Amino acid sequence: MRSICILLILTLGFTSCKSSKSARKKDNQVVIDAKRALNNYDNLTTEVELIKTESETIEEDKGEISKADAITNYALQFEGVRYKWGGTTPEGMDCSGLVFESFRAYDIILPRISRDMAKLGDKIPLKKVQEGDLLFFKTANRRNNINHVGLIVTTDNDIQFIHATTRAGVIVSKLSEDYWTDAFVEARRIL
Repeated sequence: MRSICILLILTLGFTSCKSSKSARKKDNQVVIDAKRALNNYDNLTTEVELIKTESETIEEDKGEISKADAITNYALQFEGVRYKWGGTTPEGMDCSGLVFESFRAYDIILPRISRDMAKLGDKIPLKKVQEGDLLFFKTANRRNNINHVGLIVTTDNDIQFIHATTRAGVIVSKLSEDYWTDAFVEARRIL
């Protein structure tokens, strides 16, 4: 009987060692998987940050640039991207998608549609516009609603804005061009 008890105790001892070893292996695997997931997250975060870094790290006079400058610099990187209705990526963008993504990159969430964007911020006269302000238009190809938006990139001599057109994709245009002067409705400041 005594030998059976000793045998039983030894069997349980060896069995429990195996289970704790396999439990440790499973715990170690969970830790390894968690480290891999964090590493993948860090890599993804790094890739996203690289996109933002280009426009965020531009400095003026060794100081930080304004949020408006950062947003316009971010938008300018999309110049030449083809037009895609509803698009918000470098594979294709529409006018409101360009503005939406440029502001979103700096944690400012705007509505996705230009006519809804036109309800935000403060309406301002053209002589007071600044870089980062939005211009709204009613173009001939739509109803009598605001259906186009552009982001002002410079006000030197002539107001220039970046936007997406169906013919040329993301481009910089001048407000003084007849088409845009005729279609212009209002300017608004979000920042």
